[in-house]
Amino acid sequence: MAKFDIVMPKLGESIIEATITRWVKNIGDQLEEDDSIVEIATDKVDSEIPSPVEGKLVELLYNEGDVVAVGEIIARVEMDGVDSGESENDAEKPEQPENIAISDNNIEEVVEDKPVDTPDDFSKSKKFYSPLVKSMAAAENISVAELDGIAGSGRDGRVTKNDVQAFLANRNKPVTAAVNTEPLQKIAPPPVPSMATDRVVEMDRMRKLIADHMVMSKQVSPHVTSFIDVDVTNIVKWRNSVKESFQKREGEKITFTPIFVQAAAQALRDYPQINVSLDGYNIIYRKDINIGMAAALPNGNLIVPVIKKADEKSLLGVVKSVNDLAGRARSNKLQPDEIQDGTFTITNFGSFDSLTGTPIINQPQVAILGVGAIRKQPAVIETPDGDFIGIRHIMILSLAYDHRIVDGALGGMYLKRLKELLENFSPETTV
Repeated sequence: MAKFDIVMPKLGESIIEATITRWVKNIGDQLEEDDSIVEIATDKVDSEIPSPVEGKLVELLYNEGDVVAVGEIIARVEMDGVDSGESENDAEKPEQPENIAISDNNIEEVVEDKPVDTPDDFSKSKKFYSPLVKSMAAAENISVAELDGIAGSGRDGRVTKNDVQAFLANRNKPVTAAVNTEPLQKIAPPPVPSMATDRVVEMDRMRKLIADHMVMSKQVSPHVTSFIDVDVTNIVKWRNSVKESFQKREGEKITFTPIFVQAAAQALRDYPQINVSLDGYNIIYRKDINIGMAAALPNGNLIVPVIKKADEKSLLGVVKSVNDLAGRARSNKLQPDEIQDGTFTITNFGSFDSLTGTPIINQPQVAILGVGAIRKQPAVIETPDGDFIGIRHIMILSLAYDHRIVDGALGGMYLKRLKELLENFSPETTV
């Protein structure tokens, strides 16, 4: 009987590994084509891998919780009848465990003159390393002892691709330079006692990721937040005038969010120094303006789908993108690539009637925009005939930025430009 290898699929251009969260099928189960075999997670997006063939599941090569590189074999299915598409040589080979043993022997013959503590000898380490990290270590001749000395920034202190790249960048630098680039020491939180009447629930996987990401951002970036109020009366009146006809024509709602996204993208074109990332002392100027929009999920967690090249889209294009991404975020149908490569983020405090807030930067970005609730307020209206008091729709924008690269002047100029764009929104705009 032929055997078919199930591999970790390529889930997007920037996705290089995924975590196995749950095996849906067990060894010995019969599979129909397209039956779900396993659930996997990449960052905050959960996906399922279906079986491309019919047969019996005979082998699982990884456990739940393991991190697997794209392209690695994760399971095998025994098929009835003809070959599954493997080459004749592959079909004649013994099962994979024997192949692995043969491969390891061959490697040992080639590298037998090297020191015992070779990059591939991971049995000496008590730490877990993903296949990707192991392959990088082998390619760069990083010993297990060196790997064990790297402070991991991943889940449960695991060493990630970025940690290895940072190690390589500083490997041959003088000690003085390395001292300046050491990560901050983690501060152990104090023990928190629970009482008999308390209910203790462990965070789910996504909330753990969010918690670690937030703490990391505050440790990495010195946060500063600036505020500005904006008169959005023209925008409110315009939306009220078009929302019914738009819904009849397009079958979906038009919200304020696409207007904020488009204005934020235009302001980033004027101030590209905010559309950057920092890599040590190097500034990476992003050509694309990819705006993430923080979305609250029904389970209370948070996800940030990204509108790619937002500055190149028309208002209708932004509306379509916002509605599509927000809808699929709530139903957990986003693709891994759709939460990657953001260069700037918007979070909407106004959705919950909050006036404003001080958001945490979504690393490796250097700024995040907080949008507050729109409220009717008395305001001074300037006219050629004098000033008078009127009722206007006012909102507060807050911009949190990384003070390592964005100073108060730059942050203030960006907010001022954004205010100008929103207050000068044309009531004649078509969508």
